[in-house]
Amino acid sequence: MGGGVQLISIHPEELTFEVEIEKPAYCNLKVVNNTEHHVAFKVKTTSPKKYFVRPNTSVVQPWDSCTITVTLQAQKEYPLDMQCKDKFLIQSTKVPPTIDIDEIPPDTFSKDGENAIEECKLRVVYVTPQFGHVNSEGESGVSSTSKFSMRGSDMLKNHNTEEIQAVQRLREERDATLQQNKQLQRELELLKRRRSRKSDAGFSLTFAAFAGLIGLLVGYILNLAVSSPST
Repeated sequence: MGGGVQLISIHPEELTFEVEIEKPAYCNLKVVNNTEHHVAFKVKTTSPKKYFVRPNTSVVQPWDSCTITVTLQAQKEYPLDMQCKDKFLIQSTKVPPTIDIDEIPPDTFSKDGENAIEECKLRVVYVTPQFGHVNSEGESGVSSTSKFSMRGSDMLKNHNTEEIQAVQRLREERDATLQQNKQLQRELELLKRRRSRKSDAGFSLTFAAFAGLIGLLVGYILNLAVSSPST
């Protein structure tokens, strides 16, 4: 940040992103105006396609502050050794109180102009959910090589765990489907049996009625046969 009173202070003094594959990461920076003047700032980065900064330019009123949200776009793979060489530069300068925040002149931050431009450089730090952070120089309590090896091992374990869980879910779904099929087969068999019983019962009643009718006719004929001579 340099010696003396700076126009603005940046908190924190480095951008920290928790990196996960296929997920954006966010970092908030607080810009504090240390003066009684209106101060405009502008954010620049060495990798503008990787980051989304809002607001990237604005004006902070005297003794006031402003929050900048920096978004790291979703990454398809982890950076090599989880190290990052990206840098951010925040320029600041005094501006008139009447300046329009939405229409800051493009030459406001030009070093060729009359305005004194102050610059603050910020480095980028990557953090993983499982391990501590590794900064752009690979500094930490554990060597970057050993941490990368641990990280790779952990990623492999997580991947294997996810595969095992997926296989287990598929097996459970298969077993549940087979159980449902067996239940349906049992219900279908019971239905067939019930229909068969009803059909047999209907046939038995019909046969009994028919046999009874035949018996009555035979009896009537025998009765006539027996009673005819006597008449």
